[in-house]
Amino acid sequence: MNRRQGWPATLQEGPIALRPLRLRDAPVMRETRARNAEWLRPWEPTYPEMPLRTTGLTPYLAMLQAIRREARQGLSMPWAITYQGRFVGQLTVGAIVWGSARSAQVGYWVDSAYAGRGITPTAVALAVDHSFFNVGLHRIEANIRPENRASRRVVTKLGFRDEGVRIRQLHIDGDWRDHICYALTAEEVPRGALRRWHDGAPSGPPGEGGSGPGSALGPQGPNGGGDARDPARPYPGPNWS
Repeated sequence: MNRRQGWPATLQEGPIALRPLRLRDAPVMRETRARNAEWLRPWEPTYPEMPLRTTGLTPYLAMLQAIRREARQGLSMPWAITYQGRFVGQLTVGAIVWGSARSAQVGYWVDSAYAGRGITPTAVALAVDHSFFNVGLHRIEANIRPENRASRRVVTKLGFRDEGVRIRQLHIDGDWRDHICYALTAEEVPRGALRRWHDGAPSGPPGEGGSGPGSALGPQGPNGGGDARDPARPYPGPNWS
C-alpha cells in the first residue's frame, strides 16, 4: 500500500473546505486559538507545544513542522478548515495505523465565531469520506468528553457509534478526563458520511448546535436505552460540571 495515497488533498463542499496545513498558517492559527482560549480550554488536551495563549510564533511553527512530517510519513492528514476561503479551524485524521487495522482518530476545533453554520459536521464528513474511499482506511474513532454535547451531536449525526467510556483517557483543563469512544467503519456509510449528513441522520444530544465548542479529540490537536452513555442525558461520571 502506498501510505501517502490520497495526501496531500484539498476537499470542498460549498463554502466549506479542507486544505493541507501550511507553515504560513502559524500567525492566523495563533490569533484564532488565543481569541478562542476560553471556548477551547474545557475540551483540548494539555499541549505545551500548542498553547491556547502565547505571544510567539515558535510553538506553532514547531507544531506545524512536526505534523507535516507525520503527514509525509503516512501517519496523519492535518487540514486547515476554511469557510469562504478564511481559516476557521483545524481538523486532523491522525494516529493512522496501517497493516490489518487501517484505523485512525479524528480531532478538530473550530472558531466560535463560525459555530452553528454546519462547518464542523461537513468538515468531518469530508475527511471521513476521503479517508475511507480514497486513502483506504477502514475505521475512524472520535474520543469526546461526555460533557461536550455539541461535539457528540456532530459525530452521531454522521453515524458514529458509541463504544463506551475510556476512563481518565486524556489530561484536559487540569485533570485526567473520561472520554466516550465513538467509531465508524467504512461498511456503515457505503454512500459516504457527507451523503448521510445531507440526507439527515440521528440527532444525537438534543438542544445543541451543529458546530459547538471544542473538539472531538484525536491524538493531537467527539444511544438509546437511557444508560450512562445516552447522549440525550448529562453524563453522571466524576467529571461532570
